[in-house]
Amino acid sequence: MSILFNEGTKTFHLYNKEISYIMTVLPNGHLGQLYFGGRIHHKEDFSCFLEMSCRPMASCVFDEDRFFSLEHIRQEYGVYGTTDFRHPAVEILQGNGSRISDFVYQGYEITDGKPKLSGLPATYTEDEKEAQTLTVSLKDPVTGIVLELLYTIFAEGGIIARSARLTNQGTDSVQLTRAMSLCLDLPDCDYEWMQFSGAWARERHLKVRRLEQGIQAVDSLRGHSSHDHNPFIVLKRPTADEEQGEVLGFSLVYSGNFLAQAQVGTHDMTRVLLGINPMGFSWKMEPGECFQTPEAVTVYSRKGLGDMSRTFHRLYRKRLARGYWRDRERPILNNNWEATYFDFTEERLVSIAGKAKECGVELFVLDDGWFGARRNDHAGLGDWTANPELLPGGITGLAEKIEALGLKFGLWFEPEMVNRDSDLYRTHPDWILQTPDRHSSQGRSQYVLDFSRREVVDCIYERMAKILREAKVSYIKWDMNRSITECYSGVLPADRQGEVFHRYILGVYDLYERLNSEFPDILFESCASGGGRFDPGLLYYAPQGWASDDSDAVERLKIQYGTSFCYPISSIGSHVSVSPNHQVFRMTPLHTRANVAYFGTFGYELDLNRLTEEEQQEVKEQILFMKQYRRLFQFGDFYRLSSPFDGNITAWMVVSEDKKEAVLGWYKVLNGVNLPHTRLRLQGLGQDLAYRICVDQEEREGVYYGDELMNAGLVTSDSASGEVSRSQKASCDFDSRIFVLRAED
Repeated sequence: MSILFNEGTKTFHLYNKEISYIMTVLPNGHLGQLYFGGRIHHKEDFSCFLEMSCRPMASCVFDEDRFFSLEHIRQEYGVYGTTDFRHPAVEILQGNGSRISDFVYQGYEITDGKPKLSGLPATYTEDEKEAQTLTVSLKDPVTGIVLELLYTIFAEGGIIARSARLTNQGTDSVQLTRAMSLCLDLPDCDYEWMQFSGAWARERHLKVRRLEQGIQAVDSLRGHSSHDHNPFIVLKRPTADEEQGEVLGFSLVYSGNFLAQAQVGTHDMTRVLLGINPMGFSWKMEPGECFQTPEAVTVYSRKGLGDMSRTFHRLYRKRLARGYWRDRERPILNNNWEATYFDFTEERLVSIAGKAKECGVELFVLDDGWFGARRNDHAGLGDWTANPELLPGGITGLAEKIEALGLKFGLWFEPEMVNRDSDLYRTHPDWILQTPDRHSSQGRSQYVLDFSRREVVDCIYERMAKILREAKVSYIKWDMNRSITECYSGVLPADRQGEVFHRYILGVYDLYERLNSEFPDILFESCASGGGRFDPGLLYYAPQGWASDDSDAVERLKIQYGTSFCYPISSIGSHVSVSPNHQVFRMTPLHTRANVAYFGTFGYELDLNRLTEEEQQEVKEQILFMKQYRRLFQFGDFYRLSSPFDGNITAWMVVSEDKKEAVLGWYKVLNGVNLPHTRLRLQGLGQDLAYRICVDQEEREGVYYGDELMNAGLVTSDSASGEVSRSQKASCDFDSRIFVLRAED
């Protein structure tokens, strides 16, 4: 890993074993993009990559020089209006009405390690040798605004982390109306665009299309990253697949309104932009004030989508998630929500927890409905004190009873919201986001607290912290059940209302940070009606997230498959729920519900008392199995083998770092009859290792070498292909199997 600068050509070269990132100071002082891809040898002059031509009808920067038009040059942080007509990375509204900027190179600094971003989540290092950071400074001579572009290259993996910081060193205030985290100009458009989209209960479904001239984009204007689109996109060559080919992944470490965009020009150059959504955004910068953008992480791989994903997994698992739970196996939990909803008593909760303990569960979680007047979703939000009719001893008393059973205790909060029917709202009706003289819309009978205000965050912090100081709480499920409407803060002046969306998210981060700091041993799980804010920003504070409110195993195949392209398995909250499922009413075998949920944090979303004795015994066996392989599931290398978006069969696997152990999940949606025999090519095994294979904990005869399983494949034929063996159970709809591979000594 190194960052080199050639003074003669004003060229920067960032490289490690996997990648090179090369840029240069252009003749007008702007920073130009030369190359980003697989590692190439360093040399003094890369000017061959600076492609300029005399294009007809082009507007040009310099008199009598028809070759230098910013419209046709790759740049690092493009501006609009000075011969570049593409969407810009930055735009600044000045006092005279102008939006023109001219950021000219001033200098650079190279530092070991990686600096923190003030008030924002970001990847980090624990040793300065893990990464180097380049900060390039540019300045607009008219406004005096300094632009610093930060680039961190890690020693391992094809990773570049980027952000931008703007400082007003001028004498007049300005309005920053666009400040992207990343601008990357690519020399061609021969890519397929991959996005991860959907809606509530069907989040992060994979969508693929070819790039064409024009703009392809996903975004959010909901005040959070949203169920609709994830702040993560992929550009891949059309021939690339899971195992080979050139791939670029772009991920924004942010939880608010975002934009991810690829713009293809008429000469097939592609500009990728990633950052805060400029729609509705502005930030007033007084003289001396700074603005820091969120971090954008780019991963480049020549080894396909799988290698890109595993690079993200390792980075986000080890250098984005933090704290006590980062490297620890996550407890197997039982959440009462789908078991009881609002209809519970303390006695019933203890009964559910007691059976969970008997089955081997480690953590009992009390969900919504325990506080204030909360007997339905119309009241109580904001009143974070236990309802004495439900919990006579409060949260402290219930936690003691759960702990006495030998379980840890977890608790649900929705700290960002309030009901009109609450003491908090009656005391502070001005604390919600609301526009003067306008109707205030509601969602789920609730309103959004103005987390851009310090006093609001302080109040919620003290109310949550009081409970956590008094009771033995080991886990918090942090929910957020509606998007932001009427986004207006009653304490900010008119020329700062464009800051509210961003200030709100900064307030959320601040509350998380303060709770993390005071209660470092608590495991936080983020939730937003399931997957409405499943993004890298929250992984910094909560190492796992509830991936979706849809707990149906068949639907979860697509949700968890799509999620795995960027996010580590240890971050994916996944539970076994009741059948028929409460979202899609599907009847799914208990073994399949568990076989899907294993590939995540694992738990139960039901009352185990209501299962038959036979089912309870099966649950006990599932929990024993998960405990045996939990570290492998949550921290092994993950491989996607067969996509639920392409057919009836889904398959994925995790492999230990030493390749001596692996677990394969195989899932069939609909059964068939008289089908062909099938094989599945595995990945990630040791070619020369000999493996014993257990199928659903029954050992298969023979020894199988890694190269055999990866090239010839693993036989997966079941009874739908004829009678494979007299002892094999009949296959069915929504069937699944778990294969465990262990290398012989």
